[in-house]
Amino acid sequence: MQIGVLGQTSGVSPDTIRYYERMGLLGPPGRRANGYRVYGPAHLERLAFVRHCRDLDMPLADIQRLLHLLDHPADDCRDVDGLIDTHLTQVQERLQSLQMLAHQLEQLRGRCHGQHTTSECGILHELVAAAQGENCVCHGASPRMEGDV
Repeated sequence: MQIGVLGQTSGVSPDTIRYYERMGLLGPPGRRANGYRVYGPAHLERLAFVRHCRDLDMPLADIQRLLHLLDHPADDCRDVDGLIDTHLTQVQERLQSLQMLAHQLEQLRGRCHGQHTTSECGILHELVAAAQGENCVCHGASPRMEGDV
């Protein structure tokens, strides 16, 4: 199949497929006499694996490592466990960070109710105050910026 068909079948754009080839995530395709790339079922399967890993928000370096391990079935799978454990920890840390961000935005949102002019907007007042180094409802004391005395 040509790259367009591979892209449609896998849901991955041709540009991304070429990028994955350059990164070594996909093996080189065969070539027709006219120079067109020809992909087979193995390319589609590998691309589906990469896409699924990307859907899990795994970095390409980790996917590369997983593909290497997949290509070496006699290797110890503790490396796979370690990659997933590390990724899970990173996701949990991001979730915690996002929860804190949501709380900060809720605090900020609570500063403005009803309909009035922007000059009376509590949210804008809080953002300006924080930009000027004052305490804000969402962060408390603002950290000093580099160069402040």
